[in-house]
Amino acid sequence: MSNASDPRPAKKREWAPRMWEGCDFLCWLKLLVRNRFAVGWRYWYIAVIVTVVSFFHMLLRLVQQVWYGGRIARTEIKEAPLFIIGHWRTGTTLLHELMILDSRHGYPNTYQCLEPNHFLLTENFIKRWLSFLMPSRRPMDNMAAGWDRPQEDEFALCMMGVRSPYLTIAFPNRPPQDQDYLDFVGVSPQDVAAWKRGFLSLLQRLTFRDPRRLVLKSPPHTCRIPVLLEMFPEARFVHIVRDPFVVFPSTVNLWKSLYETHGLQKPTFAGLEEHVFTTFLRVYEGLEKGRPLVEPSRFYEVRYEELVRDPVGQMRAVYEHLGLGGFDEYLPNLEAFLARQKGYETNRYQLSDERREEIRRRWAPVIEKYGYDQSVTPVGG
Repeated sequence: MSNASDPRPAKKREWAPRMWEGCDFLCWLKLLVRNRFAVGWRYWYIAVIVTVVSFFHMLLRLVQQVWYGGRIARTEIKEAPLFIIGHWRTGTTLLHELMILDSRHGYPNTYQCLEPNHFLLTENFIKRWLSFLMPSRRPMDNMAAGWDRPQEDEFALCMMGVRSPYLTIAFPNRPPQDQDYLDFVGVSPQDVAAWKRGFLSLLQRLTFRDPRRLVLKSPPHTCRIPVLLEMFPEARFVHIVRDPFVVFPSTVNLWKSLYETHGLQKPTFAGLEEHVFTTFLRVYEGLEKGRPLVEPSRFYEVRYEELVRDPVGQMRAVYEHLGLGGFDEYLPNLEAFLARQKGYETNRYQLSDERREEIRRRWAPVIEKYGYDQSVTPVGG
């Protein structure tokens, strides 16, 4: 049993389709084979639905390729992306929301990330007539959701059949999948090249749809800086860090929520907390290897606590350090967003003394580097 708990009453979750319903048929078949068709008996009806719709996704992908393929392949990404990086539950979503308020910035939305195979053909129709398929709130933290909301590009890679640690979500009782694709340590050059081709293909589709500079957010990118710089030498990075004593229970809750909402097995959560412990260190080790490769004027670091306390001041600092310009034009959109967010409450967790000590002991290098002290930092996530 977890030592992290939220004392507030649980809110009833809205119905939502499984994310795998966006898979291409070949991608879906490969996922089933790799996991030996280990679908829980009560989830087989979902597997049947995914199988049927994935076939239509494959057909639509082929139509899109015929209709747009040449133009997509010729699409240039003229402005290198801006990557928002950070461990899960450190505030990357909030920072993403703030960055895309700038009218000069484009971003992958939820529909594009769940239907990357054919969104150029179908996005307008689905968003207009089938908006009810998307819940209004995220299950893990009650933040706003919807087809137009910004989303992690990592989900799009899963739907395209690109290797990703997020494939674990489908079969949470199986061993964690593709963990080497967090930082590409142990991945062959050929497989890294295949990942890069898939990622570039996605970004070309997004840019063909909207030529503005892309702002991308995906926690796995935190330890992929060397590969991302090979693709985009002039990329900018904003890293957000948060109190590890908040991040631990919030990350456990995140994976539990995703396993329950999108898994194809009844999750046991066996080994989940250990997975969070070890992955956290892998992410920060990868970050430290990649950070020196970035020209200092293209890398900025912000603390979640300071961003929440003074969002205007922190965003101004981000813009000035990265040389983005246009902050005065961006400011009215930022202030309007902040006014709408008044009253939003984060989840609150309680940690036992034993769990706090374990976090302090095992994550000591990160806690010490960023100056976090469990005795003075409130626990919320």
